[in-house]
Amino acid sequence: MSAADVSPRTVLRIVLVVLGVVLAVYVIYLLRRPIAWIILATFLAVAMSGPGNALEQHMHRGAAIALSYVGLLLVPVVLALIIVPPIVTGGNNLANKAPSYVRDARTFVNRNATLRKLENDYGVVSKLEVEAQKLPTKLGGAAGTLRDVGVSVVNSVFAGVSILVLSIFLVKDGRRWVHRILGFQPPERAERLERALGRIASAVRNYVGGALAQATVAGITTFIVLTVLGVPFAAPLSVFVAIFDLIPLVGATVAAIVVGIVTLFADFPTDTIIWAIWAVIYQQVENSLIQPQIQRRAVDLHPFLVLVSVLFGSALFGIPGALLAIPFAASVQIEVGAWWQFRPAARLPAVSEP
Repeated sequence: MSAADVSPRTVLRIVLVVLGVVLAVYVIYLLRRPIAWIILATFLAVAMSGPGNALEQHMHRGAAIALSYVGLLLVPVVLALIIVPPIVTGGNNLANKAPSYVRDARTFVNRNATLRKLENDYGVVSKLEVEAQKLPTKLGGAAGTLRDVGVSVVNSVFAGVSILVLSIFLVKDGRRWVHRILGFQPPERAERLERALGRIASAVRNYVGGALAQATVAGITTFIVLTVLGVPFAAPLSVFVAIFDLIPLVGATVAAIVVGIVTLFADFPTDTIIWAIWAVIYQQVENSLIQPQIQRRAVDLHPFLVLVSVLFGSALFGIPGALLAIPFAASVQIEVGAWWQFRPAARLPAVSEP
């Protein structure tokens, strides 16, 4: 077909289609934040449907959903009670003892000829002494920093509440909405979609439950090891390890490095060496025994797809995106597999060759 054969109507149709696509992409870009909230709320609703369905066997569905979400809301409260008081106390103690730490450092430097020469040339310890003397007086100024951070905290709380409310609606009425939508589909397609959605929900629930169990084991074992070693802030560090253990691939390593840095200020080098050995051994056990059991029950993704999904999820939605990347990728894989199995070409009868 030559350019002369193209009618103005065809050109207009193409232009309108292109403009429509551009407009749709622009609208999606403007609504990217609420769309992200809806996606997160959907996965949260699927995960919370498990305990909700279990409690529904013993009480009214509304009460079961309410009790499930009350338990969910108590989790950050308990974590805050574990983390915040030791950190505040430790920060105050560090600020008050900083001058004595610097005096000890000066004594150590004065006993070493090489370090004494470096101190005479650059005056590092002297500068630390000046800053250490100022540190206790700067604690009052932390209120200004907290005030600046408050805006971000309020925005995060608003987003969290919005996601929570959306997920409650989805848990309460999502099943009815799905059945109503499937009612508009042909019976064969509706059955296929319902089966695929069931597999997706099961994969998400299994993955979330397994990941939480894995993080709990990591946190408890970390608390035991740090308590035995006498490392300070054992409880907050254990919670930190448990939270970061939820992040696939890199979370456990990052948490182990942070805890290793803390052990430098405990009984160096004994505690640091013991922790490093324990972290390496535990991560090998987790990667070879614990995590494969979770992946086998929930998802069946190639490690390359796991890495790509985590990178994309973290780039789009931060840490929540990294946490939900694997179950989302598994959901896409299940749906694509179901479509591929029941695509129109697969249902055509095979034509025998003459």
